[in-house]
Amino acid sequence: MSEECCGPNEPRKPGTVRRIELSRPLSTGDACCAAEPSSKTAAAPSAVHDAGDACCGPDLATTPTEADEEPEVRPPWWRDFALLPSALSGLFLLAGYTFEWTGLHIPALVLQWAALLAGAYTFVPGAIRRLIRGRLGVGLLMTIAAIGAVLLGHVGEAATLAFLFSLAEALEDRAMDRAKEGLRALLSLIPDTVRVSRLTSDVTIPAADVRELDILVIGAGDRIATDGVVVEGRSSLDTSAITGESIPVEVGPGDPVAAGSVNRAATLRIEATADGRDNSLTQIVALVEQAHARKGNRARLADRIAKPLVPVVLIAAAVVALFGLLVGDPWTWIERALVVLVAASPCALAIAVPVTVISAIGAASKFGVVIKSGEAFEQLGTIRAVALDKTGTLTRNEPTVVDVQPAPGITRDDLLAWAAAVEATSTHPLAAAIIAAAPVASPATEVVEEAGHGITGTVDGRAIRVGNVRWLHPAGQQLNAEAIAAQGMTVVVVEADGQIAGLIGVRDELRPESAETVRMLQSQGIETIMLTGDNTRTAHAIAAEAGVTDVRAEQLPADKAAAIEALVTQQPTAMVGDGINDAPALATATVGIAMGVKGSAAAIESADVAFIGHDLRLIPGALAHARRGRRIMTANIGLALAIIVALFPLALFGILGLAGVVLVHEIAEVVVILNGVRAARRPAALRQLATVPARQPEPAHA
Repeated sequence: MSEECCGPNEPRKPGTVRRIELSRPLSTGDACCAAEPSSKTAAAPSAVHDAGDACCGPDLATTPTEADEEPEVRPPWWRDFALLPSALSGLFLLAGYTFEWTGLHIPALVLQWAALLAGAYTFVPGAIRRLIRGRLGVGLLMTIAAIGAVLLGHVGEAATLAFLFSLAEALEDRAMDRAKEGLRALLSLIPDTVRVSRLTSDVTIPAADVRELDILVIGAGDRIATDGVVVEGRSSLDTSAITGESIPVEVGPGDPVAAGSVNRAATLRIEATADGRDNSLTQIVALVEQAHARKGNRARLADRIAKPLVPVVLIAAAVVALFGLLVGDPWTWIERALVVLVAASPCALAIAVPVTVISAIGAASKFGVVIKSGEAFEQLGTIRAVALDKTGTLTRNEPTVVDVQPAPGITRDDLLAWAAAVEATSTHPLAAAIIAAAPVASPATEVVEEAGHGITGTVDGRAIRVGNVRWLHPAGQQLNAEAIAAQGMTVVVVEADGQIAGLIGVRDELRPESAETVRMLQSQGIETIMLTGDNTRTAHAIAAEAGVTDVRAEQLPADKAAAIEALVTQQPTAMVGDGINDAPALATATVGIAMGVKGSAAAIESADVAFIGHDLRLIPGALAHARRGRRIMTANIGLALAIIVALFPLALFGILGLAGVVLVHEIAEVVVILNGVRAARRPAALRQLATVPARQPEPAHA
């Protein structure tokens, strides 16, 4: 059903994010041909889809509208005016055949003409406009076939062709709309209005008018209008609509919050970190939109086959008609030429991939996986190895104290209190972990930080030094220090008045779902590799706990990229990371996957896929989702080609007439559409993820 692919209207650099205005509903129009009106609206029966440009992919671009216009909502099929021409065509056709069977030929002919005109209204005008612009398409084939059938006196067959083709077009539109509703739902998560704190009092303003640094007042049950940071209050947030996670997230001052989350308990004051018109939700929709600016290998394959097939079919039909003139039976062979025209039309082939891709990518965004392109979606389905960064991906990136070894005569609390007192003013990540684990301590004086070594100060008259084993040798605690390090911890040595007071083990703990994620990947036959810049001992300890056997430690960014490049030459490999140092590897991988919640902008920009959820089990779930979508695309292309191959000789030798060929073709088209829509179903792994909390791994030091 699709016309020649003409590409997106405004090509953009891959990975860029376009701002989406909240007042702009997602369009259902033709992305390929900007000069043409929208393919359909829910308001008027005259806005009917023109013999589709399905091969160009559905248009998820936004179109300017009035600020108060509501986003388009797909009506029930019995109230969808876009289906009206097809419905009228079907009713007229049925009535026409009924009259013909009863012997009333004149009323039958009138009704068949009415059916023909109603059905042809949906695709003939568009086919003519495209022909004027020098573009050939399936709509043109159907137009020529219908005109030829009428000239041969087969008005009923022409009406049947017009009805079935228009019906398949309308069903395709509804399938596309259904797939895009998930993106509209994301934008609907942003409230219409929000309370903002001003100098005199709180005022209510439109959510779209929120500006960065505004202080939002979010009451219990309110939805957060834009991204921000909590500045006052503690509460729990329901982020299930954003990330797919069913467990509420506890937040307090300093914690980031995402647009669309629901405040469950106490009132929060949140400082906006993004404008109301340009936040994480609008960027998610923009990223999903980009999925249709670039096409995957199978999409390009379908287009490469469909695009030249149209002129080839026209030439084949002309050759068949010319053969009739040469053998002296022109009318028989002209009729067969028209049937061949319809039989070899690449209708199903042209929509085999776009329906599947938009269904699958739209569904993925609902469970927290943003896929930036159709190419990335298809490549995701080929992955046989996954390389995982350690810090911030397999681990929490939140160092905590997990072991304390005081020297004889020193209590655990004293050791932590002395260390915390001198670390109180330090910005080092390990300092925050020690302070969080320590009891209330007297502040240190005369604090001096030795960069790269440690920190000194005076606590209650004692000279305290806290530092690494290279600066402070653990002396009699050497064996304990080695045991702590062997468990993947960073050893912090504490000295009091020149004597070793004890050791503190700090480690970035494994995420609770990391080990389960690795097991899920391995059960799918996917190899797992850890790439990290951390030291070898720590990397191997964390990897052993997670179940990863292939560990590449002490990797600089260039080393990670080189390792990924080598892996890609062996098998399709995905890289999962969140930091700036992961960006080169993400860009080098077959598919780069960024942990989007805490990931750096460089990582997200370099990646093909971004996760907006926290749960690593999204990785095997997303891979299973992509593999199923790839299987559906392959089946659709195979079915579409099989229909053409089977129908062509049947039409050429007169075994099937025009009505039979049209019926088989359009049934196959509907099957392809319905099969493609199946890609929107959430795979079992992700359905389970929504209800089963991650299991906490046993700590390595226990």
